[in-house]
Amino acid sequence: MTAIRKRTGGLLLLSLALSAGCTSTTVDEFRQADTGIDNHETVVILGRRQLSSYETSADFVECVGERIGSGADGLSVIPEQEFLDAMFPWFEPRTAPLRTEDLQRLMAEEQVALTMRGFGVRYIIWLDGFTERLNQEGSISCTVAPGGAGCFGFGSWEDDASFSARVWDVDSYNAVGTISTDASGQSYVPALVIPIPLIARVEANACQRLGDQLKNFVIGG
Repeated sequence: MTAIRKRTGGLLLLSLALSAGCTSTTVDEFRQADTGIDNHETVVILGRRQLSSYETSADFVECVGERIGSGADGLSVIPEQEFLDAMFPWFEPRTAPLRTEDLQRLMAEEQVALTMRGFGVRYIIWLDGFTERLNQEGSISCTVAPGGAGCFGFGSWEDDASFSARVWDVDSYNAVGTISTDASGQSYVPALVIPIPLIARVEANACQRLGDQLKNFVIGG
């Protein structure tokens, strides 16, 4: 009987692990103009943080930047914090341009134009979005007794990562396109003495797909 229970528990964990590893990801692209980039030109990726209800994760911004900069066809990406420090205070949340018309007015400032040219920025990519936990179910309880400690129960939830990227051409002061991605997956935490988190990597998948699509978009052709 004990052997059967162990085998059943192992099969259940394997099944849940495979389910948690399955993430559904969709990517949509809307192009407004042709794009292309020279070897001496760079891109900067910035997270939108104007809303008080949430801020686009700096870790996600960094992840997309690393993805765009990787590989033989990787682009030159200015780190977000380096750019923000050099551009202070023009790209702080309260003063950052919300439209390309705002960017054009901002570039009339001599210091802004000089710093932008110094970086060689051709495209500004604005990231906006967040990861949300939905439909959380189940519970886990833990006890401590003289003979030892243990946790028992089962919990599950759905993770949904929804992000969009708006690409601005600094040369023409035009919005050249928007790319959005949505990744969702089910996560589980079965507990048979020890909790074993089986987490769906929705944000990592969203970063990978969005970064690859942005790189191809900017390269154009």
